[in-house]
Amino acid sequence: MANHSSNIKRIRQDKKKALHNKYYAKTMRNAVRKLRATTDKDEAVKLYPTVQKLLDKLAKTNIIHSNKAANLKSSLALHINKLG
Repeated sequence: MANHSSNIKRIRQDKKKALHNKYYAKTMRNAVRKLRATTDKDEAVKLYPTVQKLLDKLAKTNIIHSNKAANLKSSLALHINKLG
C-alpha cells in the first residue's frame, strides 16, 4: 500500500477515472452493437451520426485509440451502405 498521501490520492483518482472510462467504453460498444443489429437503412442512417460523434469524443479523450475509432466508423459506414 502507498505510504504517501499523494500516492493515496492518485490511487483514489485512478479508480474514479477507470470507472468513468469503463462506463463510456461500454456505452460506445452498446451503441455500435445497436447500429450493427439494425436492418432498416433509414434508421441506421439516423443513428450513425450519434455513434460517430460518440466515437470521436472517446478518441479525443484517449478512452479509445483514434485508429480504433476510425476503423469502427469505416466498418459501420460499410454496413450501412450494404443495407438495402
